[in-house]
Amino acid sequence: MDAEKLKKGLEGRGWSFKSFETGAQAADYLAGELAGATVGIGGCGTAEAIGLYDRLKAVCPDVAWHWKEQDMDAARARAMTTDAYVCSANAVAETGEIVNIDGMGNRLAGTLFGHRRVYIVAGRNKVCPDLDAAVYRARNVAAPLRARSMGKKTPCAVGELKCHDCRSPERVCCGMTILMHRMMGMEKCEFILIDEDLGM
Repeated sequence: MDAEKLKKGLEGRGWSFKSFETGAQAADYLAGELAGATVGIGGCGTAEAIGLYDRLKAVCPDVAWHWKEQDMDAARARAMTTDAYVCSANAVAETGEIVNIDGMGNRLAGTLFGHRRVYIVAGRNKVCPDLDAAVYRARNVAAPLRARSMGKKTPCAVGELKCHDCRSPERVCCGMTILMHRMMGMEKCEFILIDEDLGM
Protein backbone atom coordinates (compact mmCIF):
# COMPACT_ATOMS: atom_id res chain seq x y z
CA MET A 1 0.00 0.00 0.00
CA ASP A 2 1.27 3.44 -0.98
CA ALA A 3 -0.59 5.81 1.36
CA GLU A 4 0.92 8.91 -0.20
CA LYS A 5 -0.17 7.84 -3.67
CA LEU A 6 -3.65 7.10 -2.32
CA LYS A 7 -3.83 10.53 -0.66
CA LYS A 8 -2.78 12.23 -3.89
CA GLY A 9 -5.24 10.17 -5.92
CA LEU A 10 -8.19 10.95 -3.66
CA GLU A 11 -7.38 14.63 -3.25
CA GLY A 12 -7.04 14.95 -7.02
CA ARG A 13 -10.62 13.69 -7.26
CA GLY A 14 -11.99 16.22 -4.76
CA TRP A 15 -11.92 14.09 -1.60
CA SER A 16 -10.27 15.16 1.61
CA PHE A 17 -8.07 12.52 3.23
CA LYS A 18 -7.24 11.57 6.81
CA SER A 19 -5.22 8.63 8.07
CA PHE A 20 -4.96 7.07 11.50
CA GLU A 21 -2.88 4.27 12.96
CA THR A 22 -5.81 2.74 14.86
CA GLY A 23 -9.54 2.39 14.60
CA ALA A 24 -9.94 3.99 18.02
CA GLN A 25 -8.22 7.14 16.77
CA ALA A 26 -10.49 7.24 13.71
CA ALA A 27 -13.59 6.80 15.92
CA ASP A 28 -12.41 9.66 18.16
CA TYR A 29 -11.96 11.87 15.13
CA LEU A 30 -15.39 11.06 13.69
CA ALA A 31 -17.09 11.63 17.04
CA GLY A 32 -15.56 15.10 17.09
CA GLU A 33 -16.43 15.80 13.45
CA LEU A 34 -20.03 14.65 13.73
CA ALA A 35 -20.99 15.86 17.22
CA GLY A 36 -24.42 17.48 17.05
CA ALA A 37 -25.23 16.10 13.60
CA THR A 38 -27.68 13.39 12.59
CA VAL A 39 -25.80 10.45 11.10
CA GLY A 40 -26.69 7.47 8.93
CA ILE A 41 -24.43 4.43 8.78
CA GLY A 42 -24.44 1.91 5.96
CA GLY A 43 -23.79 -1.79 6.46
CA CYS A 44 -20.21 -1.57 7.66
CA GLY A 45 -18.03 -4.13 9.41
CA THR A 46 -15.37 -1.46 9.81
CA ALA A 47 -17.72 0.79 11.82
CA GLU A 48 -18.60 -2.19 13.98
CA ALA A 49 -14.94 -3.09 14.54
CA ILE A 50 -13.95 0.40 15.67
CA GLY A 51 -16.97 0.91 17.97
CA LEU A 52 -18.23 3.87 15.97
CA TYR A 53 -21.94 3.51 16.74
CA ASP A 54 -21.54 3.88 20.50
CA ARG A 55 -19.14 6.80 20.06
CA LEU A 56 -21.61 8.63 17.83
CA LYS A 57 -24.66 7.82 19.97
CA ALA A 58 -22.97 9.69 22.83
CA VAL A 59 -22.61 12.94 20.84
CA CYS A 60 -25.26 12.89 18.08
CA PRO A 61 -29.03 13.49 18.37
CA ASP A 62 -29.79 10.58 16.01
CA VAL A 63 -27.69 7.74 14.59
CA ALA A 64 -29.60 5.57 12.12
CA TRP A 65 -28.01 2.16 11.54
CA HIS A 66 -30.06 -0.83 10.49
CA TRP A 67 -27.55 -3.22 12.09
CA LYS A 68 -28.56 -1.80 15.50
CA GLU A 69 -32.33 -1.43 15.18
CA GLN A 70 -35.23 -3.88 15.09
CA ASP A 71 -37.03 -2.13 12.22
CA MET A 72 -34.22 -2.38 9.70
CA ASP A 73 -36.16 -0.89 6.79
CA ALA A 74 -37.16 2.16 8.83
CA ALA A 75 -33.54 2.64 9.93
CA ARG A 76 -32.32 2.41 6.33
CA ALA A 77 -34.89 5.02 5.25
CA ARG A 78 -34.03 7.35 8.15
CA ALA A 79 -30.32 7.05 7.33
CA MET A 80 -31.07 8.56 3.90
CA THR A 81 -32.23 11.85 5.45
CA THR A 82 -29.45 12.53 7.95
CA ASP A 83 -26.92 15.35 7.85
CA ALA A 84 -24.00 12.98 7.31
CA TYR A 85 -23.47 9.43 6.06
CA VAL A 86 -20.72 7.01 7.08
CA CYS A 87 -19.82 3.72 5.46
CA SER A 88 -16.79 1.78 4.30
CA ALA A 89 -15.54 0.80 0.86
CA ASN A 90 -15.22 -2.65 -0.61
CA ALA A 91 -12.10 -1.36 -2.31
CA VAL A 92 -10.25 1.87 -3.05
CA ALA A 93 -7.71 2.38 -5.80
CA GLU A 94 -4.50 4.27 -5.13
CA THR A 95 -5.55 6.31 -8.18
CA GLY A 96 -8.51 7.60 -6.14
CA GLU A 97 -11.58 5.64 -7.25
CA ILE A 98 -13.79 4.16 -4.51
CA VAL A 99 -15.69 0.94 -5.26
CA ASN A 100 -18.72 -0.44 -3.41
CA ILE A 101 -21.07 -3.37 -4.05
CA ASP A 102 -24.44 -3.71 -2.36
CA GLY A 103 -27.52 -5.89 -2.27
CA MET A 104 -30.21 -3.46 -1.05
CA GLY A 105 -28.63 -0.32 -2.52
CA ASN A 106 -29.00 1.85 0.57
CA ARG A 107 -25.24 2.07 1.10
CA LEU A 108 -24.64 3.00 -2.52
CA ALA A 109 -27.42 5.60 -2.51
CA GLY A 110 -26.15 7.14 0.71
CA THR A 111 -22.80 7.99 -0.89
CA LEU A 112 -24.31 9.50 -4.03
CA PHE A 113 -26.99 12.00 -3.05
CA GLY A 114 -28.92 13.58 -0.21
CA HIS A 115 -26.25 14.13 2.44
CA ARG A 116 -24.23 17.25 3.10
CA ARG A 117 -21.27 15.19 4.28
CA VAL A 118 -20.06 11.69 3.40
CA TYR A 119 -17.28 9.83 5.23
CA ILE A 120 -15.83 6.58 3.93
CA VAL A 121 -13.75 4.70 6.50
CA ALA A 122 -11.57 1.79 5.42
CA GLY A 123 -8.71 -0.36 6.60
CA ARG A 124 -5.46 -0.80 4.69
CA ASN A 125 -6.65 -4.19 3.38
CA LYS A 126 -9.10 -2.38 1.07
CA VAL A 127 -6.39 -0.45 -0.81
CA CYS A 128 -5.61 -1.65 -4.34
CA PRO A 129 -3.06 -0.36 -6.86
CA ASP A 130 -5.57 0.66 -9.56
CA LEU A 131 -9.24 0.65 -10.53
CA ASP A 132 -9.18 -2.78 -12.18
CA ALA A 133 -7.73 -4.32 -9.01
CA ALA A 134 -10.29 -2.47 -6.87
CA VAL A 135 -13.24 -3.76 -8.93
CA TYR A 136 -11.74 -7.25 -8.82
CA ARG A 137 -11.39 -7.07 -5.03
CA ALA A 138 -14.96 -5.84 -4.56
CA ARG A 139 -16.41 -8.59 -6.75
CA ASN A 140 -14.14 -11.52 -5.90
CA VAL A 141 -13.13 -10.92 -2.30
CA ALA A 142 -15.48 -8.56 -0.45
CA ALA A 143 -18.84 -9.68 -1.89
CA PRO A 144 -18.17 -13.45 -1.55
CA LEU A 145 -16.92 -12.99 2.02
CA ARG A 146 -20.04 -10.99 2.87
CA ALA A 147 -22.30 -13.62 1.31
CA ARG A 148 -20.52 -16.33 3.28
CA SER A 149 -20.78 -14.36 6.54
CA MET A 150 -24.54 -14.02 5.99
CA GLY A 151 -24.99 -17.75 5.40
CA LYS A 152 -26.12 -17.28 1.80
CA LYS A 153 -26.30 -20.26 -0.57
CA THR A 154 -24.75 -18.46 -3.52
CA PRO A 155 -21.98 -20.15 -5.54
CA CYS A 156 -19.41 -17.68 -4.18
CA ALA A 157 -20.38 -18.45 -0.59
CA VAL A 158 -20.58 -22.24 -0.73
CA GLY A 159 -17.98 -22.88 -3.41
CA GLU A 160 -14.88 -21.16 -4.71
CA LEU A 161 -14.46 -17.71 -3.19
CA LYS A 162 -14.96 -15.67 -6.36
CA CYS A 163 -17.76 -14.01 -8.27
CA HIS A 164 -19.74 -16.44 -10.43
CA ASP A 165 -22.11 -13.68 -11.67
CA CYS A 166 -24.90 -15.95 -10.49
CA ARG A 167 -28.63 -15.40 -10.84
CA SER A 168 -29.35 -16.45 -7.29
CA PRO A 169 -32.13 -14.57 -5.46
CA GLU A 170 -29.75 -14.57 -2.47
CA ARG A 171 -26.95 -12.73 -4.23
CA VAL A 172 -25.57 -9.75 -2.26
CA CYS A 173 -23.96 -8.02 -5.25
CA CYS A 174 -26.94 -6.45 -7.01
CA GLY A 175 -25.37 -3.07 -7.72
CA MET A 176 -21.92 -1.52 -7.84
CA THR A 177 -20.78 2.10 -7.69
CA ILE A 178 -17.46 3.61 -8.64
CA LEU A 179 -17.03 7.04 -7.09
CA MET A 180 -14.74 8.71 -9.63
CA HIS A 181 -14.88 12.16 -8.03
CA ARG A 182 -16.53 13.97 -5.14
CA MET A 183 -20.23 14.24 -5.95
CA MET A 184 -21.51 17.69 -6.88
CA GLY A 185 -23.40 19.64 -4.23
CA MET A 186 -21.84 18.02 -1.18
CA GLU A 187 -20.27 20.09 1.56
CA LYS A 188 -17.61 17.51 2.44
CA CYS A 189 -16.51 14.11 1.19
CA GLU A 190 -13.73 12.53 3.21
CA PHE A 191 -11.87 9.23 3.00
CA ILE A 192 -10.45 7.96 6.29
CA LEU A 193 -7.72 5.33 6.09
CA ILE A 194 -6.93 3.18 9.12
CA ASP A 195 -3.59 1.34 9.24
CA GLU A 196 -5.27 -1.90 10.30
CA ASP A 197 -6.97 -4.75 8.45
CA LEU A 198 -10.70 -4.10 8.93
CA GLY A 199 -13.87 -5.39 7.35
CA MET A 200 -14.16 -7.63 4.32
